[in-house]
Amino acid sequence: MTKELSASHDQRRSQLLRGVLDLCLLALIAERPRYGYEFVEALTESGLDLVSEGSIYPLLARMERAGLVDSYRAPSAAGGAPRKYYRLTEAGAAELASGRTTWTAFTGAVSSTLGT
Repeated sequence: MTKELSASHDQRRSQLLRGVLDLCLLALIAERPRYGYEFVEALTESGLDLVSEGSIYPLLARMERAGLVDSYRAPSAAGGAPRKYYRLTEAGAAELASGRTTWTAFTGAVSSTLGT
């Protein structure tokens, strides 16, 4: 892949991810409460390595203000400062369910259009 095509590919991936990052974070939180860096690790393990902590925290704050998640502090296993963990609220669980339905319909339509 040429440098120009690679940059275009990364830009497209980044734009697609930006549209569903909140849904991905809700899905990760639904598995178990998590703190900031754990989101980056989980997303990277899933192949979504374009996400940094700097883009996650503002989104988590917006989701908290919207009542989709709440947070609490717990001691760090490494003995450092307490970490801020996020957990799903009832509204967050409903948003995740709705988002999954929307995503499934959307990806089906796109796949059909692209012929895959």
